[in-house]
Amino acid sequence: MAEAIESEADPSSGHVKESEVDVFVTLQDPGSDGMLRRASRMSNTIPGISRFPCGVLLAQHRIEAIFLDEIRKYSTVQVQHNVVPIDMKIDLNQTQDHGSYAITVKLRQTAREYPKPISNGGGQASTRKRKYTDDEQTLCYPETIRAKYVIGCDGAHSWTRAQLGFSMEGEQTEYIWGVLGTKLLEFLASWELELMGEATDIIPLTDFPDIRSRCKISAESGTIMIIPREDGLVRIYCQLSAVAPGSDGRFDRSRIKPDTILEAAQEIIKPYKLGYKYRDWWTVYQGIANPSILKTYETERRSVAQELIAFDQSYSKLWSSRPKKETGDQSGVSSTDFERAFVKQQLFTSGFGVHYGPGILTAKSSSDSTNGIQGSEGGEISGEVVLTNSHQHLATKTMLGQRFPSFKVVNHCDALSWQFTRWLSADGFFSIVLFAGDVSEPGQMERVHVFASEMTKRSHFVPLRRGIPTNKGSCNGNLCRAREGVAQLLTIHSAPRQQVEFHDFPPLLRPYDEKLGYDYNRIFVDGESYYEGHGHAYDGYGVDRKTGCVMVVRPDQYVAWIGELEDVQGLEAYFAGILVLPSKSCM
Repeated sequence: MAEAIESEADPSSGHVKESEVDVFVTLQDPGSDGMLRRASRMSNTIPGISRFPCGVLLAQHRIEAIFLDEIRKYSTVQVQHNVVPIDMKIDLNQTQDHGSYAITVKLRQTAREYPKPISNGGGQASTRKRKYTDDEQTLCYPETIRAKYVIGCDGAHSWTRAQLGFSMEGEQTEYIWGVLGTKLLEFLASWELELMGEATDIIPLTDFPDIRSRCKISAESGTIMIIPREDGLVRIYCQLSAVAPGSDGRFDRSRIKPDTILEAAQEIIKPYKLGYKYRDWWTVYQGIANPSILKTYETERRSVAQELIAFDQSYSKLWSSRPKKETGDQSGVSSTDFERAFVKQQLFTSGFGVHYGPGILTAKSSSDSTNGIQGSEGGEISGEVVLTNSHQHLATKTMLGQRFPSFKVVNHCDALSWQFTRWLSADGFFSIVLFAGDVSEPGQMERVHVFASEMTKRSHFVPLRRGIPTNKGSCNGNLCRAREGVAQLLTIHSAPRQQVEFHDFPPLLRPYDEKLGYDYNRIFVDGESYYEGHGHAYDGYGVDRKTGCVMVVRPDQYVAWIGELEDVQGLEAYFAGILVLPSKSCM
């Protein structure tokens, strides 16, 4: 499927230029006469939910290429595609030893590179997955690796899950979908994923008026979802109501051809016409963290995952159900029902609909919990012990366990305006955000200096990154700042920028490198910019402009801890509960 990415960049530049901007969604339902009509239109994103105004659509193979390019650019990590695991063993006697490598994995490399680059006819190489022949599955360069952890990201038919003896739980759906896509024609069955062959994406030849907007078409004969793509291409997901399973309850995907999906789409979209002459390809498919944080999957993410699975099942039924004919029709789906579900889906995909409960990664009381996890402040919660408490009242609009929002701030030194989360990179580091308050007041600036002094004394427990990597060149070169530590410290103050000097702040807030000098991208102002107005960040975060507060933002951008400037001990306790750090005698 097409993958959605968000951007606020210049539409004429880089990856945004080759993508399709996704602005709004259209719903088409049949009227009383059975003819399709435009039932409603709505924004593709919830206004104000993110600093990004809208999403863009870009093919998955291009997104993967971008990731690989960035990995090569900023690290020495090498991604190998042609590696197949053949065995995994876990020494249970060593799993409690944090320094041991308790897992042994045997790997083999196939004889041919995977995935294979193929030209898509447009001057760019794409990567297409394919099945290997028996001759290709030869043992080549066998390798044994010992590891502390193995992360299984291998999908519905997970080899990793099978090695651990876990079974796949959940319901199967009866809905079968075919896909005529830009760069893809797919046959979807929710419990299977297998690549069967190649064909094309389409440039549609149609008189359908909403072909260039994301669109849901509901008809008595089935449902279509239209996704506009780059270069005039369109992907069409079409419900295959006429396709029946065999005697074993499974579907013979080899019988599904491009014409099968096209004919079904043409029937649903009547009286409009749909065809194509250009088709690209198609396919058919159905510091060191304490290991104790792994338990947080159960206490926070498992419940969210279950809710998402349940919602996805109900959402797929909305897509596949017939439209409501009249007010008393209980089995049909109205455009209002779909709009309500679409908004909920936006909250899930953006991350803003996820609310994590209390635990060692999120220091909040049970009274603040919104996802059903029970517990008591500072006590044991589903087997976890919360070692420190937060103070939600210090940031009334920034909720613990929810995504950290973004507002415009101004760089203290060069007066450039930035969305603040631009500096909270998703690179595995925590972010400690110091809302320094009105530091033009001597008493408040003194509180900031005391905070920095106490943090310096506790640097062993809260190891800070001393610099932010630049966006220029490789991290292997001189233009990349150091990446030690587990957290970065960023400051937003509310004083008039002209009344406070950069060097008035304590050194911890403005780190210095002997080669690169000061890091000027650490201190920001909630104030008026020269060209883009006032971001009102303190108001947006719900923080007192005079006294401020301190927040911890997790690497996944969720708010973990909130406290006073004086509560450095509480900040230390938070990190002590999730990090394994060497003793002072070993440093």
